Amino acid sequence: MEPITTIRERCRECYSCIRNCPVKAIKMVDNCAEIINERCIGCGKCIKLCSQSAKQITDCIEKARRLLHDSVDVVAVLGCSFPAFFHDIKPGQLVTGIRRLGFAEVHEGAFGVDLVNGPYTDIINQSGSAPILSSHCPTVVDLVERHAPQLLRNLAKIVSPMIAIGRFIKAQRSAKTKVIYISACIAGKFEINAEPVAGAVDIVLTYQELRQMFNNEGIDLTRLPSTPFNGLPAKAGRTFAISGGPFQAFDVRNDHFTPDFISIEGEDGTIEIIKDLAAGRVKPRYVDIRFCSGGCISGPGRNNRLTTFSKRSHILDFVANGKAPFSTDRCYQQPPPGLDLSRRFSNKCKRLETPGGEVIRRILEKTRKFVQSDELDCGACGYATCREYAVAVYQGLAEHAMCLPYLIKNLSEDSIKLAQKYELAQRALEDKFGDENIVGNDQRTIETQNLISQVGPTPTTVLIRGESGTGKELTARAIHRQSLRADKPLVTVNCTTLSDNLLESELFGYKKGAFTGAGSDKKGLFEAANGGTIFLDEIGDISPKVQAELLRVIDSGEIRPVGDNRTLEVDVRLIAATNKNLENGVREGWFREDLFYRLNVFTITMPPLRNRIESLEKLVHHFLKRASKRLNKEIAGIDERAIQAMFRYPWPGNIRELQNIIERAAVLTQDNIIRLENLPVALAELIRTAERSDEYSDLRDQVKDRAGQAETELLKRCLLESGGNVTNAAQRASIPRRSFYRMLQRSGINSADFRTKNP
Repeated sequence: MEPITTIRERCRECYSCIRNCPVKAIKMVDNCAEIINERCIGCGKCIKLCSQSAKQITDCIEKARRLLHDSVDVVAVLGCSFPAFFHDIKPGQLVTGIRRLGFAEVHEGAFGVDLVNGPYTDIINQSGSAPILSSHCPTVVDLVERHAPQLLRNLAKIVSPMIAIGRFIKAQRSAKTKVIYISACIAGKFEINAEPVAGAVDIVLTYQELRQMFNNEGIDLTRLPSTPFNGLPAKAGRTFAISGGPFQAFDVRNDHFTPDFISIEGEDGTIEIIKDLAAGRVKPRYVDIRFCSGGCISGPGRNNRLTTFSKRSHILDFVANGKAPFSTDRCYQQPPPGLDLSRRFSNKCKRLETPGGEVIRRILEKTRKFVQSDELDCGACGYATCREYAVAVYQGLAEHAMCLPYLIKNLSEDSIKLAQKYELAQRALEDKFGDENIVGNDQRTIETQNLISQVGPTPTTVLIRGESGTGKELTARAIHRQSLRADKPLVTVNCTTLSDNLLESELFGYKKGAFTGAGSDKKGLFEAANGGTIFLDEIGDISPKVQAELLRVIDSGEIRPVGDNRTLEVDVRLIAATNKNLENGVREGWFREDLFYRLNVFTITMPPLRNRIESLEKLVHHFLKRASKRLNKEIAGIDERAIQAMFRYPWPGNIRELQNIIERAAVLTQDNIIRLENLPVALAELIRTAERSDEYSDLRDQVKDRAGQAETELLKRCLLESGGNVTNAAQRASIPRRSFYRMLQRSGINSADFRTKNP
């Protein structure tokens, strides 16, 4: 578990943590500033400066609670700065409260300073030419190990007071004893996991975490009696937490004019002395460094309500007057012989590859920095110069989008592009919906227009019925345009294209986490249409579940987002459309009867195009005009044969099919006149079939006339040759006598007229 965590949802990409991190141990990952644990030194500055509280000290309360539950031998150690944080209660009351949490003993952490006093005195007195660097501040140790490994040999090979007292307690009691250290320093959370000192302290809690544990258990410290500390009282170590405390604890006397001994506190001083020591610019005998300005009382786990000076005053008051009681129930001896207070250090530095000048130049160019004057070095990205930022980008610590001037330029260009796209979108909408008038001069169209005029200004729910392509959406738009809500949104939903669950979430919205993929709250279409009109197209296709939700909205005017317990009031006019027979749906059970009656308040039935064919030519010219504008192509007109083909077509797709056919023909025409060959084959074949039928009719009449003439001539010749004898004439023609008689009757020939001519 890492000591510092990032709450991604809170990170707002202000780069404050990157800007102020002394070792740049933060990188951007998917637009979130995350800690690089192998570079972090645990100073806690990012926690202090994060205005959104996205950086948090990892909460160890639950871990400590489990440890107290599972073990009866848990010892608490209060850090040297505890009088500054718990200044409003007596030390004995604090001990009582801690023991009520389940701790077996409570020790004063300042005794750990006394434990390392001797080793530090020895190492200072024995120091040679190489400066000795104190190792009691975990942040300084991490700074050297991870970022200045050339100073590893200078670190005093002595454990911190926290580790010292942890080892002391476990040596006196048992290796199975658990030690929880409580202080203002979060770097201790890093330190206890370091391999050379692992096992000395099991958990590190901050003072805030301890206060929270008291609150969780309902412990009021001010009402508790006093209980003595366990272990041994500290001597010189109680001033260790304040400025100058370590020198006093180690009895170091320093002459400012011969600075063999240097005491440094605070980030700036620490970084500077580390650089000077690494470069060999200064060579003191001993350097005591603490990263927090003002000493340990200014650690990131401190009480922010008090100033450094007031906290220092509380420490001094405790040293002078706070004679904390100590228990004699267990005899702790002085440090046993052989107590190991040494530690070793290792090189943990992972240097990142530094790019060459050409690589840096290419990175800078990606953020529009082509010449030196483009490098503003504004620091908004968190890095002091643009070139440091480019190096960080190369090393994977930064992203291109972190450059503020680059973003501003992109935003300016995007704003222009969006304005252009908005204008184009407005034009497209004007082309598609600019003319919302229903075209036609037939009686049914006129009746529909009258119904729209009557129902438009009212809040009445309207059900539009009719076949697909008859203009139901156009009718809904016309109703909205004539309503009192015309200045409010019209939201259109095609119920056929959405699944059951998706339709419900689209109509009513959802809360974050309502289902897999719901990463944030989403406003539903009913809420988006609030104050305006919502048009539900093909409402006959919605499921019974959504029908029930829709019925509730109509009845109560309230919606409930998916996954939410609260309801929202909406003021929406409902217009629905369907091409199905809802009465059959009610009888067959796939459509709710109560919903049908809520929708069927005012019905407009759109006639199919085949029943208003007298408006066909007007519609054709209307769509020709729109196609000409849409395609930016001048269309002069349409020839008569094409019009006649359209009149013969049954139009199963209604007006939508007509519009598509006109636009297709407008694309295909070569001479700006729509001709028969530009129409689909089905329409062109209709007129050609009719024309062939007329030609075949004329041919049959001619054949019939000529066949009749030939038949008459044949009959006359046979009668003439037989002298008017019908029987003989029929034999000559090889035709049955009765058939020959019928042929004579059909041709109007009398056989008697030929007998006189028989020789």
